[in-house]
Amino acid sequence: MTQQLFQSYRLNDTLTLTNKIVMAPLTRCMADDNLVPTTAMAEYYGRRAQAGLIISEAVIIRPDGQGYPNTPGLFTPEQIQGWRQVTDAVHANGGKIFAQLWHTGRVAHPHFYQQKTGYSDVFAPSAVAVEGTVPRMRELTYQTPTPVSAVQIEQLVNDYSQAAANAIDAGFDGVEIHGANGYLIDQFLHHDSNRREDEFGQTPENMARFPLAVVDAISQRIGADRTALRVSPGAYFNMGSDSRDRDVFDYFLAQLQARDLAYLHIGIFDDAMEFDYLGGTASAYVRQHYTKTLMGVGSYSAETGDQAIAEDKFDLLAIGRPFIANPDYVERVRSGEKLVDYSEEMLTTLV
Repeated sequence: MTQQLFQSYRLNDTLTLTNKIVMAPLTRCMADDNLVPTTAMAEYYGRRAQAGLIISEAVIIRPDGQGYPNTPGLFTPEQIQGWRQVTDAVHANGGKIFAQLWHTGRVAHPHFYQQKTGYSDVFAPSAVAVEGTVPRMRELTYQTPTPVSAVQIEQLVNDYSQAAANAIDAGFDGVEIHGANGYLIDQFLHHDSNRREDEFGQTPENMARFPLAVVDAISQRIGADRTALRVSPGAYFNMGSDSRDRDVFDYFLAQLQARDLAYLHIGIFDDAMEFDYLGGTASAYVRQHYTKTLMGVGSYSAETGDQAIAEDKFDLLAIGRPFIANPDYVERVRSGEKLVDYSEEMLTTLV
């Protein structure tokens, strides 16, 4: 019932995966107070190296990208060295691992960086705040962001590129740019969060300008074969929907199709969710516009994911919470052994 999943998969001339099961990025908030990965994190990832590919938890590219407690960074020598422990552990067990590069944009909070950096702005495309409070720290209310200037956007592109280079220095096999789930890059791609009237807003070409600049800068820095991207064409998390977003992603996906990325990854919690303006699910919409390597995710089991691959809905299957509950997920699926059920109490430790 899982014959597709255990076939090897050639991403490109550089990378071949031993199977089509990917460990999805899972924010754990377990780095130390300097946002350095710990020995426990290295052991945690090392135990899951049977996955064809591991995508790390989201890693912030610079201090003002932080929106949650103890999320690891990739902008100091200590953080790079901490990640080297992780990548060494994965490689020692025969695995491959990409770093997911992250700036949370308007979901950031100065509580996490003001004391260290001396600045308190939250940056986003437009001065449109997210409603509510910070998860795990409900006493913190989101603030109205400051729209980034063109000069600041150029710096952000440089910072993404440097973080990608840092990832390679840390031993990662590549990077996945987090362009999904309502964070900074995704905020430029949706009308609800991008209300700019300059060269970065209003039209599909303008709204995709910054995301494409990041993709191109990283591809040039470390190679397109080691560069991947996660996208959320359907607004569903920290974002209001707008039917005009369809035109933005029609353009954006056409531009990505013309590039040679390692893969494109859907950003969705449940791929059964349908969007009127996309004509169905996010993965089905992306597959219609992007014919290269596509990674599906969103409440699939090994069996339903295998079937989706057989039906050419996508090429690789990312699995999330079951990997938290089952370090040996791949072997359990291979042998038909029953999986341990995930529960929220598991988030308090790294097992």
